[in-house]
Amino acid sequence: MIEHRDGRRTPVIDASVHIFFRSNADLRGVLREPFKSRGFPDYEMDWYGAPGGEYLHGSPGYPGSDPDVVAEQLFSERGVDVAILHPMTRGIMPDRHLGTAIAAAHNEMMVSRWLESTAYGDRFRGTIRVNPDDIAGALREIDRWGTHPRVVQIGIPLQSRELYGKPQYWPLWEAAAAANLPVAVHIETGEGVAFPVTPSGKTRTYEQYLAFMALNYVYHLMNMIAEGVFERTPSLKFVWADGAADLLTPFIWRMDCFGRPHLEQTPWAPHVYFVQGSLDGPGDTEFAGEWLGFTGKEDMVMFGSSYPHWHAVNATAVPSAYSAEQRDKLCWRNAAELYGIDIPAELAAQ
Repeated sequence: MIEHRDGRRTPVIDASVHIFFRSNADLRGVLREPFKSRGFPDYEMDWYGAPGGEYLHGSPGYPGSDPDVVAEQLFSERGVDVAILHPMTRGIMPDRHLGTAIAAAHNEMMVSRWLESTAYGDRFRGTIRVNPDDIAGALREIDRWGTHPRVVQIGIPLQSRELYGKPQYWPLWEAAAAANLPVAVHIETGEGVAFPVTPSGKTRTYEQYLAFMALNYVYHLMNMIAEGVFERTPSLKFVWADGAADLLTPFIWRMDCFGRPHLEQTPWAPHVYFVQGSLDGPGDTEFAGEWLGFTGKEDMVMFGSSYPHWHAVNATAVPSAYSAEQRDKLCWRNAAELYGIDIPAELAAQ
């Protein structure tokens, strides 16, 4: 629960909390052979590093690896009521079996240390990581963890070898919909065999990378619409977890312009959501609420801090031009409805 600038208090569901293993040795302790002895990229093996450091300062141990520390910083210091955990793996592996093994190890770690924590498990919800390059392995992870009461979505990388509307991914989307689990798409850590961050090649600096990378959801979403994925699987829900919902309106305008004359080729029926953080516009401007209302964005956005990264934001930074209803939807209501999280009536009414 937090108090906003106008004195009104609201619950907070943080839809983007990144968790990690404590070290490579810690990951190897969960991996099984033959993968335990294999090489894999470090979390820090990124071509683009934030100039001032990737993470918030002051966290003992590796940031985002200790449930007690994370709970203290989120629940006690930031007023978060429920945190949606997103384990960060090691990039896209050339060996799809190794990629699946690393994802499976992160799932085991998240469930055993976080979701089943006796102290804080009831306030954590989890994202099970699956490898879209290994559909059979991904389906095994959904079968294993999909019915866990605190698992609320599956997670895949924003980086990919193919656009996510392509038919090879359809069995994965069908399984996610059958399990009633949204699919969260997030930029992956580590450096595997991902393509450049722009269609025209790699950027030179971290600032360019950070500005461009989240926009890649446009290519996936456009392809999924054109391929009829949401029409084929109407209950499928996608969460674009790196934000950029501020670009959804011109994207939809453009899709309407070019797609409506050819609806037989471009069906339009998506159920999409966006995590909104400190990097999403237009900021605290007088027209922020009006812009959020265009093309239904106010029903799609969910607050996400991106903890423990350097740009982690508090929910108190909601633009002042948002209406009370828009603020509620962003801070907790949209996430509560998507993930089936019960917020006590006495909290929601404040």
